[in-house]
Amino acid sequence: MAISWIKYQPPLIFLLVVAIGGATSAQAAIGYPSGHTALEVWDAEGQANAPQWVQVWLMIMLASFALGLLFVWKRVEARWVVGGFITAILISRLAIPAVGVVKLSGLVALVHLIFWSPALYLLLKNRPFMKERSLFAIWSGLITAVILFSFIFDIRDAAIYLDHILGIGILSA
Repeated sequence: MAISWIKYQPPLIFLLVVAIGGATSAQAAIGYPSGHTALEVWDAEGQANAPQWVQVWLMIMLASFALGLLFVWKRVEARWVVGGFITAILISRLAIPAVGVVKLSGLVALVHLIFWSPALYLLLKNRPFMKERSLFAIWSGLITAVILFSFIFDIRDAAIYLDHILGIGILSA
């Protein structure tokens, strides 16, 4: 069943390409401050100036995803979690800057939604956190909660970002 998710990846990746492509011209004339909200640049300064709880959350997320490395050889869910995390990091840190797009927090949120969703789908479908008592079950419950909590902010920020970059204006204040 996880393979069926792959058929949805091309449209989502296309959406990411459109968002990045639209961003290059729209961002040329506008300067964005560094910060952690959807239309602020997510750079070292933005991360350093983020509220303390955001910085703590970033460390919790990093540790939670890194723990997945313990399970990648035997568990498909862990492979999707770690693979999605690594892909999102590579896109955010290498591909986006390489094409000259300003790395706004909303764009990073969109990357999370696209590349973490297959793992979340598998975790919710298979529910390994409810089937056994093991270190893997504990981690799978933790990472499911981490992704769901992150998506609370990522969905909002990605929507604001897309609304802004595509010039829709529905979410503009």
